[in-house]
Amino acid sequence: MTRTTRSRGILLFVLCLALAATSSRLHAQAARTQEASAIQTASTHRPLEYGVLVQGGKGLTDERDSFKFIMAGVHAGKVLSGNFGPGPLRGNFEYAVELFPFWQSYTPKFQRANCVAAGGGSISCSSLYSTGGTYSGVTITPIILRWNFAGTRRFAPWVQGAGGVLWTNHKYPAFGSPVLNLGNDGPHTNASVWNFTPQGGVGIHYFVHPKRSIDLSANAVHISSASLGDKNPGVNASVQFSLGYTWWK
Repeated sequence: MTRTTRSRGILLFVLCLALAATSSRLHAQAARTQEASAIQTASTHRPLEYGVLVQGGKGLTDERDSFKFIMAGVHAGKVLSGNFGPGPLRGNFEYAVELFPFWQSYTPKFQRANCVAAGGGSISCSSLYSTGGTYSGVTITPIILRWNFAGTRRFAPWVQGAGGVLWTNHKYPAFGSPVLNLGNDGPHTNASVWNFTPQGGVGIHYFVHPKRSIDLSANAVHISSASLGDKNPGVNASVQFSLGYTWWK
């Protein structure tokens, strides 16, 4: 056997090994992509999930339609039941929590004046000051009750109801006449730094891997102090959209 023939034989052997390794790797990848998602296999185990998300939106009602929101945080949940239910309604029940350490609301600025009744029926007003603008805070949603539909290998929709608490660096939102407020005792009067956030939403998990998903949702969020202040200006309705990435265990 000549040196050239031996070299060709060795090259052919190496090429066969490389093709076999590539074929094995592709086969393993194909097998993984055919695995059921963490949602679909919830009947045999109860997955834990955690992830990161960003959320933003705007107010809906006439007096709040100029309010805008942006936030970023983390999500964690635990599937508590196996899959059950008929046909397309088949799915599982999950309890989850969310924390947004970054929360901001952008509201219109306006000017107000401190005015008090003086002797003889006159009114005395101090100089104008600005209120409204940007508010920063932290919000936690400790109760999220979610129904995950089993869906398909790639897609799993869900619906949820939730309730949370919001703290802001100033009483939120600003309240009162944009010009004068008789008896006013300072910016953000009649509001509170504490508000509650009852909400409901719909969303979908898109599984890029049986234990990895990209998550999209739309949420209707109400912001109310429950009259912790003298009045409860609040935000009756806002719509907020979120984008997240989740790991399932």
